[in-house]
Amino acid sequence: MSQPSATPVVERIDARNRYEILVEGKRAGLTAYRDRGEQRVFFHTEIDDAFAGQGLASQLVQEALTDVRNSGKRIVPVCPYVAKFLTRHEEFGDLVDPVTPEVLQWLETRLG
Repeated sequence: MSQPSATPVVERIDARNRYEILVEGKRAGLTAYRDRGEQRVFFHTEIDDAFAGQGLASQLVQEALTDVRNSGKRIVPVCPYVAKFLTRHEEFGDLVDPVTPEVLQWLETRLG
């Protein structure tokens, strides 16, 4: 069984409001967000089918949330995957703000 020749890399792409995970230079997935003051509202995560089952979504979200911590922001997990990840990774619990109707309405206006 062959192993990937390169370690996946996570990059924050501020101009596109997302973090991307790259495998051998190819985008394998992303987690999208919008900033609301001091909150980073995550609303969508996806991994390309060609890269499924490799643990990339978990690595992507782990690194994105670590970046949020380092930036001093808070996390609002609208995205179901991010919300599920947070239930298994209590080390981020101190950064999580609840998903409220106000946040959802705000997000809807941003995404149009």
